[in-house]
Amino acid sequence: MQIEDNISSKLDAGREINERDIPTNLPVMAVRDVVVFSYMILPLFVGRLSSVGAVNEAMSRDKLIMLVAQKDSAVDAPGIEDIYHTGMVCMVMRTLKLPDGRLKVLVQAVNKAKITGFTQQEPFMLADIEVLSNEECSEIGVEIEALMRDVREQTEKILALKGIMSSDLMIVLNSVEEPGRLADLVISNLQLKVAEAQSVLELLDPVVRLGKVAEFLRKEVEVSTVQARIQSEAKEEMGRGQREYFLREQLQALKKELGDIDDRSLELDELREKFTKGRMPPEVKKEGLKQLKRLEMMHSDASEAAVIRTYLDWLLDVPWRKSSKDRLDLKEAKQVLDADHYGLEKVKERILEYLAVRKLNKTSKGPILCFVGPPGVGKTSLGQSIARALGRKFHRLSLGGMRDEAEIRGHRRTYIGAMPGRIIQGLKTVATNNPVFMMDEIDKVGADYRGDPSSALLEVLDPAQNTEFSDHYLNLPVDLSRVMFITTANMTDTIPAALLDRMEVIRLAGYTHEEKIEIAKRYLLPRQIKENGLKTGQINFAEESIARLITHYTREAGLRNLEREIGAICRKIARKVAEGGKGPYSVSNRTVHRYLGSPKFLPEAECESIDQPGISTGLAWTETGGEILYVEISLMKGRGSLTMTGQLGEVMKESAQAALSFCRSRMKELKLKEDYFDNLDIHVHVPAGAIPKDGPSAGVTIATALYSALSHKTVRADAAMTGEITLRGRVLPIGGLKEKALAALRAGITTVIMPEHNQKDLTEIPKDLRDKIKFVPVKNMDHILKIIFRQ
Repeated sequence: MQIEDNISSKLDAGREINERDIPTNLPVMAVRDVVVFSYMILPLFVGRLSSVGAVNEAMSRDKLIMLVAQKDSAVDAPGIEDIYHTGMVCMVMRTLKLPDGRLKVLVQAVNKAKITGFTQQEPFMLADIEVLSNEECSEIGVEIEALMRDVREQTEKILALKGIMSSDLMIVLNSVEEPGRLADLVISNLQLKVAEAQSVLELLDPVVRLGKVAEFLRKEVEVSTVQARIQSEAKEEMGRGQREYFLREQLQALKKELGDIDDRSLELDELREKFTKGRMPPEVKKEGLKQLKRLEMMHSDASEAAVIRTYLDWLLDVPWRKSSKDRLDLKEAKQVLDADHYGLEKVKERILEYLAVRKLNKTSKGPILCFVGPPGVGKTSLGQSIARALGRKFHRLSLGGMRDEAEIRGHRRTYIGAMPGRIIQGLKTVATNNPVFMMDEIDKVGADYRGDPSSALLEVLDPAQNTEFSDHYLNLPVDLSRVMFITTANMTDTIPAALLDRMEVIRLAGYTHEEKIEIAKRYLLPRQIKENGLKTGQINFAEESIARLITHYTREAGLRNLEREIGAICRKIARKVAEGGKGPYSVSNRTVHRYLGSPKFLPEAECESIDQPGISTGLAWTETGGEILYVEISLMKGRGSLTMTGQLGEVMKESAQAALSFCRSRMKELKLKEDYFDNLDIHVHVPAGAIPKDGPSAGVTIATALYSALSHKTVRADAAMTGEITLRGRVLPIGGLKEKALAALRAGITTVIMPEHNQKDLTEIPKDLRDKIKFVPVKNMDHILKIIFRQ
């Protein structure tokens, strides 16, 4: 109870307002966790829009508002069913607008009332009310006087148990002579549940209400008595614990004199020796000895002793100055990289450059590399090969779906179960301070109310800052400059710009047909033969069968599905061997379908599908690699509308509008009448309809398909195109040319039409791929229209 602080203000509440002066229709505001009683003056913080509207409505009228309790405080937008219908009519005495937009309101309870009906619910509630008059006691008899004395005595007991008893307070309580007023005064200061307090408010008979208050007081006296006893026992236990501590210290001194030292003393001495002789920075050693001294002063059973002991173990386990020796022989490192991965010359060259710098400058900082490419191109396995080439330990951390900043920075030791972040945990696992630390799926990091892990990674992945990385658990600077961080991503669009700026991006577009065959022969096939329990002589894979797997059973930039199909064939052969077959079993171009069934992809059929005007082939980039994109145009009589289907994004829809405007500007060349488009409906469709598509690079493809439909000319089936179109027909540069070229090769396309400004990107495309595909650079749509149609 908090009677002493506000009892006088409740008794001295301003003038009484006549019941007849209260309007029958008032704004209604729901309050949480409190029931307002008569004579109360209380401040309220109003934040909900509906509540602010109700207060403003009351201030614009006669400052009267109906306050009712909310049944469930967790409901943010209470409706008619979420509030009690009996409450208090209150006078708004003062309002103050706070900087955060909320209102601080001081209200005074005027009279009890009941809601009879609602006249408005939005944006705030208005209701018709019925003023309830408390019944008056004509005379106070012996029973009522005894009940009032009982309430005063129970209140006095509670105040005495809580240690806030004073003579002035009892004078105020004894001065209240009305049963109803005494009941409201006491109940408003009891910490009751809303439902219990509401049940008292709805009682109109003052004697019945005072009796209900007496029941709650007796219950509160019992609770307060038990609480006081618990506090007294706790003080006695604390005193006993202190006495035991001093006695144990004396016993420890006696044992030391007698040469009888216990296990705890030996453990503490061992920890002190580790900190004294350990290779660690001075500030770490100082903090460790300080915490060790605190541990010695504590009882071994104290809860904080276990926290400090765990913290000391972490300080000793972190490899502050323990490093693995780098393999600086560039020839040997190149042999390791070539043995593990075929191709990827740009990545290998970057690693060898780093080794050369390390060989000349021992204090150089580790690079922050980011491998970006579709799934299955070997980003993670490349990190393992880099660690093997450098002679370093390797640790992998998956960032996909991570939403808690503490995963990176760790928890503060004030929390139960606190522990360091994943960076420090990884260093402890590898036991060196210069491992190759791979962070997978950095493009899939999330964020919520627990923080943003991407922001924490800004410090980790910045060579200028990570020399003193601060983990919340250790609360000591950790040098991460010797760690070689490698991150992986499927795309850079979702990586924050500040984080992407700190990394050196190396793109892995995918593999050509020949590269896949060579990788399958060198790595995938031997691995699957071994994993399925076969021997090399039991299976014979012809190169032509691998080629058929690539062209007819997989369509990907990477190698996962190819390895999966090879594994499926090996499993079927393993079953034959397990059933007693002798072998060897040959897998040729003609026998692949016996193991895997009918082909899943028929690239030749796709190339032959363009057999009528209004269809063109485009190239698109996705996070899983390049894809072939078909655009279909249908022309119908109508009113000049443009319909676009196939889950097209806003940018792609704008490209379609630009393509239409370009074709309308070529009406003379198309020999069309000026009002031709006014009576024509155009439908643009991009299969497959269930896959979302967006981006500007399909502009030339849409324009070509539309021009084909209008001119009744058929587009070449062996050519695909990519580029952004302008209203004037200029072709603007695009990205992902290598991925798109690989997709064209997989689909049997022999000619790729691209923007002229992308010629510089041809150096990134392997020579064997450039030999198989003819790249035609163009500056505008007129150039495309000259070469794209069948002769």
